[in-house]
Amino acid sequence: MKIELHTYDLRLRHTFTIAHESRQVQPTMIVALHDGGLTGLGEATATRYYGLSVDQMAKTLEALRKEIETTPLESPEQYWTALFPYLKDHPFEQCALDVAAHDLHAQRLGLPLYRVWGLSPERMPLTNYTIGIAPVEEMIAKMQEMPWPVYKIKLGTTDDVAIVRALRSHTDAVFRVDANCAWTVEQTLEYAPLLKALGVEFIEQPLKAGDWDGMKFLYERCALPLMADESCQRETDVAHCAGHFHGVNIKLMKCGGLTPARRMIAEARTLNLKVMVGCMTESTVGISAIAHLLPLLDYVDMDGALLLAEDIATGVRIEAGKTTFAVRAGTGSRLIPV
Repeated sequence: MKIELHTYDLRLRHTFTIAHESRQVQPTMIVALHDGGLTGLGEATATRYYGLSVDQMAKTLEALRKEIETTPLESPEQYWTALFPYLKDHPFEQCALDVAAHDLHAQRLGLPLYRVWGLSPERMPLTNYTIGIAPVEEMIAKMQEMPWPVYKIKLGTTDDVAIVRALRSHTDAVFRVDANCAWTVEQTLEYAPLLKALGVEFIEQPLKAGDWDGMKFLYERCALPLMADESCQRETDVAHCAGHFHGVNIKLMKCGGLTPARRMIAEARTLNLKVMVGCMTESTVGISAIAHLLPLLDYVDMDGALLLAEDIATGVRIEAGKTTFAVRAGTGSRLIPV
């Protein structure tokens, strides 16, 4: 087995702004695991918020080339466990490697990944389309450019309720809002009933990640369900979220890949937490991996590739929130030749 790394700057369709940053380009690293005539692909994007660059991630994996190429891939789970001691402090890199291993393993079996897991795609949640922070006229224009049944609205401004009210006047779609840690307890309690009346389904991460006392207070009083994002990054966070949030938004890169994500989903179910999986502006390589988890989820935010001006891969297709799998074994992703 051989590893090959590719890096790209993914240009976005529009400037993407959330509470703590704006970006027009998303750097990403693609991991390719080659075995004979088969190639498994995985992806990790580099985010300034987490202090990552594609050069750093590539350097981490290059330093482990021998271990990566000589460790037997008997199953993705066994492979993840064998490499975890080297990558326990590098979840983004381990995610890319883990997704590539899942893709390759499923191709060896000649099955789409969801079939390897024994899942059926008959019932899958719709993915939302994200509207980043911008002047409200631009946010409305983005919705009109992409008519969609479910929108996730990024908030964290001085006029958050007014923004949602303005957007609501232009669509009957379901709304979800994500404050990205920008609100206080008092703001959340004030906004929640108003947002509920405007057709908002839930609030994602209103408070800073470490404010567990504040989240406990909100959990017992908030008019809308609360979803954890920044508060649920690794496997050990799931249990802590119970009694503080009504659900968790799991990100493959933050937790280290599909292997730990599936364990987190299972644990969340035992704790009666709703389960969502989110993306981090990946290309169709990363989005195709997320898609295979759909039968296990209540909600999904996998619009990353839709936010790009130009994709680098083919794989799953998403139209009006509905996902169609590629007719291929593995995750179904393939890089577009340049």
